[in-house]
Amino acid sequence: MKGILKILGIVIAVLIVSVIALPFFVNANLFRPRLESELSGALGRQVKVGNLSLSLFSGGVTADDISIADDPSFSKSAFVKASSLKVGVRLIPLIFSKSLEVTDLTLNQPEINLVRSQDGERWNFSSLGSKTPPAGEEAKTPEPAKSPERTKPSPSEKPAPSAPAASSNPNFSVEKLAVTDGRLTISRAASEEKPRVYDKVTIEASNFSFASSFPFKVTANLPSGGKLKLDGTAGPINPNNAALTPLQAKVSIQQMDLATSGFIDPASGISGIADFDGTVNSNGHEAKTSGTLKASKLQVVQKGSPAGKPVELQYGVSFDLVKQTGDLTRGDVSMGKAVAHLTGTYNAHGKTTDVNLKLIGEGMPVDDLEAMLPALGVVLPPKSQLKGGTLNTNLAITGPVDKLVTTGTVKLENSALAGFDLGSRLSAISALSGKNTGGNDTTIQNFSSDVHVAPDGTRAENINLTLPAFGVLTGAGTVSPSNALSFKMSANLSGSAVTGVTQMAGLGGKGGSIPFFIEGTTADPKFVPDVKGMAGSMLQQALQGKNGKQNQGPANQIMDLFKKKPN
Repeated sequence: MKGILKILGIVIAVLIVSVIALPFFVNANLFRPRLESELSGALGRQVKVGNLSLSLFSGGVTADDISIADDPSFSKSAFVKASSLKVGVRLIPLIFSKSLEVTDLTLNQPEINLVRSQDGERWNFSSLGSKTPPAGEEAKTPEPAKSPERTKPSPSEKPAPSAPAASSNPNFSVEKLAVTDGRLTISRAASEEKPRVYDKVTIEASNFSFASSFPFKVTANLPSGGKLKLDGTAGPINPNNAALTPLQAKVSIQQMDLATSGFIDPASGISGIADFDGTVNSNGHEAKTSGTLKASKLQVVQKGSPAGKPVELQYGVSFDLVKQTGDLTRGDVSMGKAVAHLTGTYNAHGKTTDVNLKLIGEGMPVDDLEAMLPALGVVLPPKSQLKGGTLNTNLAITGPVDKLVTTGTVKLENSALAGFDLGSRLSAISALSGKNTGGNDTTIQNFSSDVHVAPDGTRAENINLTLPAFGVLTGAGTVSPSNALSFKMSANLSGSAVTGVTQMAGLGGKGGSIPFFIEGTTADPKFVPDVKGMAGSMLQQALQGKNGKQNQGPANQIMDLFKKKPN
């Protein structure tokens, strides 16, 4: 028994010594040409690896440096550069037959550059796994040598068969493919847009193969903070365009900065912090995504400011991956109990996304919407706010996202502009009636207008504003990008706002209307009487003899309205 134990101990010792000494006798760099060849063949790109070292305890070979060439139609720099590549191998074939059988690949601290073409149709990773020439390059077939004795082919000659269509390497597969602590940069060719950088990228794929689907997980830190997580399956990889590979995944995002994330065209001016939970399903031709996005500090236009309340969007989109066009089949935008429905189409083919959308909201509570006004660039007078009532909208939103044009109708009912004394602002017009009908709040029975909002400003037409304390105000005007006002209005006074003076002059009530201008800014509007317009109206009334004052001229009538005497 002692002899057996002794022999067993010697065998174990020899094995341990062999394992320790084996790396000194096996030159791992002998496998470098084969490793580079297999990886280059699988990816369809030139792959270079650095010094190889064998580690039996970790069960693999480690390369100090690795680089993968980019699609030459995009750049001549590296598509991927990594500090190290760990190659898991089967030890028995390696020890006894010096055969390299790869089981897994782990890329450590890679820098990956993803570039989208200028027209948006392809990415620099689209040609991965393909042996066809990259986008923009044609395969060159050498011309046959010309014979001086014969210029036409012999009837017995047959044309050379065309080369078979290339496809990804169906024989390449590994049990595990991983990326750890990566850095992903996404940009667009020939664009001044700042590249987006994703840090701490990790990728895990099991049973990876070009010819079949495989499960994967991805996590990353988003630009400007936030975290991304994908969990699903992908494959088989499209041999002609890897970007069109089928994919099914659950997506979870926390604290995403909308302006820098890359999920929303930065030219739109939309910003805010959002959480998202949803799914994406792609068959390689059409991608469908749906989910719920909850945004805080949302800003919809560039000149706006963050909304005071969170906004929730439940949406569904189908997207044509080849045409780069999408259909927003569902877009329920809600803030509290206020819900609007956004539907339409968009085109992401060019440098800037074009949209053709419809926004419809009915009976939306103003109290819930009031916090959204700053996000839309709407500026109210200081210390004032809309309270009560409902808002109806029917708007069309069209054009490139950096130059959107919004047209349609807006209607407000039974609301009030609290903290704004319209009576004091209409002091010139109030003087015409001889009374101040204002108060601390301005009650709005109804307001409606046709609106046209564009980068060069806002135009409102067919304004109809009913104020119980005054009457009906009508007119049209513009708001400049700097919020400067230029409106020409008419006030048809009613109730306590009508006096004998205004009736005598044919202004207000059934007798006529008072013309005036709105100038200044949205934060500090100025109401200026249109004296010329009033004089013309009164002169016409006098000439027609409708005021009942035959001995009083039009000039005296105007001065009486402002309680002044003619010189």
